[in-house]
Amino acid sequence: MSHTVMESGETPRTGRRRRAVAVVLVTILVVGAVLAPRMFGGGGQSDAGAAGPGAMPPMPVDVDAARRGTVVDAVRATGRIEAVQAVELRSDEQGRVVELLFREGQRVAAGTPLVRIDDALLRAQAERARADRDLANQQLERVRRLRAENAASPADLERVEAAARSAGAALGVLELQIERSTVRAPFAGHVGQRFVSAGDYVTSATRLLTLQTTDPQRAVIEVPERYAGDLRLGQAVEFTVAAHPGRTFRATVEFIDPVVQTESRTIVVKARAPNPDHLLKAGMFVEARLATATRSDAVVVPEDAVQPSRTANVVWAVVDGKASRRVVQLGARSQGVVEILSGVAEGEQVVVGGLERMTEGMPVAPQPRGAAADSAAAEPPTGG
Repeated sequence: MSHTVMESGETPRTGRRRRAVAVVLVTILVVGAVLAPRMFGGGGQSDAGAAGPGAMPPMPVDVDAARRGTVVDAVRATGRIEAVQAVELRSDEQGRVVELLFREGQRVAAGTPLVRIDDALLRAQAERARADRDLANQQLERVRRLRAENAASPADLERVEAAARSAGAALGVLELQIERSTVRAPFAGHVGQRFVSAGDYVTSATRLLTLQTTDPQRAVIEVPERYAGDLRLGQAVEFTVAAHPGRTFRATVEFIDPVVQTESRTIVVKARAPNPDHLLKAGMFVEARLATATRSDAVVVPEDAVQPSRTANVVWAVVDGKASRRVVQLGARSQGVVEILSGVAEGEQVVVGGLERMTEGMPVAPQPRGAAADSAAAEPPTGG
């Protein structure tokens, strides 16, 4: 009869439990060794193109290229439209208005009669002065004959000569008053508002009507005095008016005030603008850009590529498929583009869409602006 010898404190059940735990641990280690390369990319079995844990896929962005372009340094200013010539007509003679010879808004030529003042009294006085002149001339002829016969003294001749000249001058004054009793247009233009009617009694202080030219017109702007050194005759001015949104008018500087306005510290600049369609009315408010310099070889990018921040202006460039943050110095703006003085070189791709999501070194998938829309438009529609 045999006996099995057991170590002190160990039972058969305890031995079996230890062996089972050991088997489970070995199994876990083997399974972990097999699955670890697949789960964590180890062992040289992972796909070379697969992204690492937590890697961000390239983000699609719209890009455009920095290119050479023409930019214009311009001063922005506001002002008004004024007529090249404008006047409020008044009568040189006082009297009652007997006839208005115009219509408001009518275009008239220089010298056109506009208002006639009652001149009946002046004509009667002129008729009497004409008779006095004729009498003085007759007396002058008689004294000249007597003087030729030595029957009149030289003093007599001088006296009648002076009387004849005086009578002629008096008649001339009255004829001039008669002429001026008809108010005429001093220049060709358009009649504006009238302030009198037939039957009104007017004096030389009474406003009768306005007259102004309409083509060309003048754009009058006020430029801050710090730009005084940049102003030149012949510079180009582009401006807009609220009455014709979307339309740009052009003018040429013809006057620069030599005096700075002390109240506003500005300089008055006047530019002549063609107005064949009579769209520009005197008094209209204008927003203008006065070109002070033009550069044809500037590096420009679209305006929406610039991301302004509190301390600097930023442009995101694409370099080797990654976003690169560039602090740039801006120059002039013109027609949707902005000049880059430093920070971006010609030919570099700059991000124009998705700027708010950009971070330094971020992988991006650039596509030319409008390419997605163009491809979508080119794709044939699918039928149901």
